[in-house]
Amino acid sequence: MEALSIDPATQVDDSVLVATALGGRPDAFGTLVERYDRAVYHLAYRTLHDPEEARDVAQEAFFKAYRSLRTFKPGAKFSTWIFAITYHACCDRLARRKRYSNEGLPERADTAAGPESQAVASDEAQRLRAAIDALPEKYRAVITLYHLQGRQYDEIAQVLGIPMGTVKTHLFRAKEQLRRILTESAAGVTE
Repeated sequence: MEALSIDPATQVDDSVLVATALGGRPDAFGTLVERYDRAVYHLAYRTLHDPEEARDVAQEAFFKAYRSLRTFKPGAKFSTWIFAITYHACCDRLARRKRYSNEGLPERADTAAGPESQAVASDEAQRLRAAIDALPEKYRAVITLYHLQGRQYDEIAQVLGIPMGTVKTHLFRAKEQLRRILTESAAGVTE
């Protein structure tokens, strides 16, 4: 099997890569994985707050996508599809976590930041990440997809399986909460 040659100067369309993978060229799917690996991991991490679980979910999402590639609808966006698979895998993990914690299993070890991490936390980017992490999961997902990954309202609605109006409402409320959290955080820093 000859390797799929992709000229870095030209971006091969996702739909071409899907069709090529379906035609028996798994290396084309590898190109899709390389293209979306970071964004998929980022979505999983922002949803789960755990780097190991985020890596597991990202791997699981790509595995599910590869196994289900024949169900991918021509004309659809691969990014929307892989983000939806990732988000649903995250929801499954969160549900399992809740079920396990309700069964009395021990919680995770304390992951409080040490002195060095606290010094880094004063950085504005760190404050923003912490503020996003403090949002409810439904707002975190919308903020991550819209602001951090540049997705449009309709794509977010498809990924999360909610109406576009709800996406707009969640985004508005998330921004309001972020503004409040960051304002309170800044007031605490200056005191």
